[in-house]
Amino acid sequence: MSNGPWTDEENDLIVADYFAMLADDISARRYSKAEHRRALLPLLNNRSEGAVEFKHQNISAVLKGLGEDWIPGYKPAFNFPMTLVDAVARWLARNPAWLGRQQGLQPAAALREAAQIWVGPPPTLSNQPPPQELDQMLHIARKFDVAGRDERNRALGRAGEERVLAHERAALRTAGRDDLARKGRWVSEEDGDGAGYDIASFAPDGLPRLIEVKTTNGWERTPFHITRNELAVAEERRSEWRLFRLWNFSREPKAFELHPPLDAHVSLTATTFQASFH
Repeated sequence: MSNGPWTDEENDLIVADYFAMLADDISARRYSKAEHRRALLPLLNNRSEGAVEFKHQNISAVLKGLGEDWIPGYKPAFNFPMTLVDAVARWLARNPAWLGRQQGLQPAAALREAAQIWVGPPPTLSNQPPPQELDQMLHIARKFDVAGRDERNRALGRAGEERVLAHERAALRTAGRDDLARKGRWVSEEDGDGAGYDIASFAPDGLPRLIEVKTTNGWERTPFHITRNELAVAEERRSEWRLFRLWNFSREPKAFELHPPLDAHVSLTATTFQASFH
């Protein structure tokens, strides 16, 4: 059996095979990993079944770093070569519709009846992955501008905001505050994006909640973009403003909240600059 580096051709073959399984997995269609593996082996350079299985786990890790769906049955395995990352990037470039798909986007009627989202603790130093694993994830996210991709995906952003509005209303109704649930507003949809937040809601005691929604299909540590205006409103209205990070959106939406000041939770990095004449 070969133990040498995988060629670009081999990487392209196994990445295509992985995405074929992933499409079935997302659509809840039956498929056999063993059958896929057996069909792939004759096309590779004398690789073992174990090597193919591990490479599939490597691909899961790459997709996790890209803030994308991955097959739950292939637990991410790290310390993968960048040639594999390049192969995944090639597949995505050849299949642009994949990143534009809208899995998990429910019709409005379903959203109105949607259950509350699971809201857990935010990422911290105490619950972060091992350093090498985290470094690989962040390197991929920076190289491929995952935060920018999510920000430009308006269908994803709009669906996330709509889902959070449904969550807020459901939480208020559960707390016996139907009156406040009816007052919640989708500000970015009704008034445009200039307010510095997307949803105007309330806590059960009636205090305002100004919610900026950031949505990703990726894991909880996927980077996100935030505007100067959003930061300014967060600072001006600290007691009311909340960042609602919605992650794993296309599968089973989960979330956490960040309270100002944001730099107590995240590292803020300038990615663009305004140029003014002297």
